[in-house]
Amino acid sequence: MTNRIDQPREFDLVGDPVLVAGVGHGFEATLNYRIGDGHDEVTGSFTAGGGAGEHGPFQLQIDVAGAAFSRDRLYVQVFGTSARDGSEIDLVTVSVIYGPRIVPGYVGYREHTVAAGETLSAISTLHYGDPNLHQRIVRANPQIDDPDVIHAGQLLRVPMGS
Repeated sequence: MTNRIDQPREFDLVGDPVLVAGVGHGFEATLNYRIGDGHDEVTGSFTAGGGAGEHGPFQLQIDVAGAAFSRDRLYVQVFGTSARDGSEIDLVTVSVIYGPRIVPGYVGYREHTVAAGETLSAISTLHYGDPNLHQRIVRANPQIDDPDVIHAGQLLRVPMGS
């Protein structure tokens, strides 16, 4: 088994700090993390397992407040470093959505199941009191290909701020 990220899952909405958990192993039990958007990133290292190749669980709270992310979508990566040449090995990547870029004071999200005949503007009015904020919902839900087409029964995440 190589490294594994169990949290966050693909396309989860995350906040600050970003919570990362999984199982991993690295040279002398050292692993690295990287969270970025292609323009800025936060990096660091941590230990998991023993120093002789054992796999061990890890849980991290990674402060990303100082990063200047310019995109909603971030990547969370965990990897080891080769003892032979220093290259990255056993790299695992999870794409996530960064809530604080979408809603000021991001605290979490509500789940909304689309009813027959509902529109994103109506859902935005229900949760934000403003039909013009529907783009927040679109940005938080990468499964929406066309904001004019949502379906009854579809589960949407509605990001909420303080």
